[in-house]
Amino acid sequence: MGHTAPLLQMAGICKSFGSAQVLREVDLRLDAGEVLALLGANGAGKSTLVKILCGVYSRDAGTVRLDDQAVRYDRPEEAIAHGVRFLPQEVSILPDLTVAENILIADLPLKRSWLGKQVDRPALRAKARALLDRLGCDLDPDALVHQLSAPHKRLVEIARALAGQARVIVMDEPTASLADREVQALFAVVERLKAQQIGIIYISHYLDEVFEIADRITVLRDGLNAGDFATATASRREVLDAMLGTTVDELYPPRGASIGEVALEVENLSLPSALDSVSFALHRGEILGVFGLLGSGIDQLGRAIYGALGPLPGARIALEGTPYIPADPRQGRDAGIGFVAAERQREGIVPDLGVRANITLPFIDRFVRLFSVSKPREVSHAQSWIDRLEIRAAHLDQPLRLLSGGNQQKACLARWLVEGLKVLILEEPTRGVDVGARHELYLALRQWTQQGLAVLLISSDAEEVAGICDRSIVLDRGRVSSHFSGGAAPADLLHTPTAKDHP
Repeated sequence: MGHTAPLLQMAGICKSFGSAQVLREVDLRLDAGEVLALLGANGAGKSTLVKILCGVYSRDAGTVRLDDQAVRYDRPEEAIAHGVRFLPQEVSILPDLTVAENILIADLPLKRSWLGKQVDRPALRAKARALLDRLGCDLDPDALVHQLSAPHKRLVEIARALAGQARVIVMDEPTASLADREVQALFAVVERLKAQQIGIIYISHYLDEVFEIADRITVLRDGLNAGDFATATASRREVLDAMLGTTVDELYPPRGASIGEVALEVENLSLPSALDSVSFALHRGEILGVFGLLGSGIDQLGRAIYGALGPLPGARIALEGTPYIPADPRQGRDAGIGFVAAERQREGIVPDLGVRANITLPFIDRFVRLFSVSKPREVSHAQSWIDRLEIRAAHLDQPLRLLSGGNQQKACLARWLVEGLKVLILEEPTRGVDVGARHELYLALRQWTQQGLAVLLISSDAEEVAGICDRSIVLDRGRVSSHFSGGAAPADLLHTPTAKDHP
């Protein structure tokens, strides 16, 4: 980057709310054409720092310089005028307007006519087309936004930022609702923005994505700078250590000492184009990890056992020694199997319902007395798990969509922790969960296994499987390629023989 002044320099930023000091002399630097990942656990100060940058909050102390010029503003409109744009996790555009209208909503081209001033439609389309071309996007400027996919709506939002002459763009969890191929399309757009010397502050819980797209990483912890790393030379472990304030090994609680009888036995489980003769045994008091990458079949295994994929011809499954034939999810639930899907927003929660309803919904019949739900019993059950799992919510009926990813996941787990649960199947249990909440979830899993619960943890995170699981198996192209007893190293999981090496 040479010796030129940074595009953005925040120095000595302090902010308090009452007696609580949220930021303590925080520094942040962003160069033109750079992606800076801003990381930290919930409560680390990321949101407050960004809100100061974007004019939502005023700072108590410190300086902000843009293009080496000191600036001070206290309203979002002023930040936008200085070229700072914030893209929230939830896309914020007007669904009933066209792509072009959304992009240029703040500066619609007008023309005079005998009816007075009107929108100049040809000019509107041409300007929108030019901005979309800067992103390498072939969207129709006349398309209605509500007809677009999630990633295309995100592109409209980015184009709108360009229309406002954005120099600094803050992206908050931009890939949270995107599939893998859509993530790569977004990254291609980010690279185009870098080439145009736009600086990007990228906030994400997905470390793999951070190391792929970011040039540098700034870590906050407890309102302080905890580390600054170049992604080309830093390790994932170093970054996690900075986020935790301890070594990453302490992220995972000690393994259980007592493994019981077989809780779930699976033999010859096959699914067309997904699983090929998968067999394993899961014991009470154990966390069995199933590791695999994209295309390995891990996204189908848990669903199959739970009953979400219907009957499984040829497979033999036993639950605590009793034959179990999964036919539908209700049967799996009634048999004592819980399932938490990887796509929490689409399958795991009802976002607009409250915390209480999300916890009690699958077993609401257990709270029925005299033909109606006993609210005191339901409230008592939900509150007990909110307290035990330390779910941070303003009140019992706060919509779940307003909670952090970690607290949403805790609510997903709480719904299954009822009498009679024998096996808990978890898909990607800490995806989109900050590192502090991950530690709390791992502690809870270990406590439950010590009480006899059997956990099948399915994950594409090698470090997670190696760190929390008592035993692990590796799936590759639908087949079990390796078994590990005790703690495996992440490299062991990643470098096992592949299915094509087996006869």
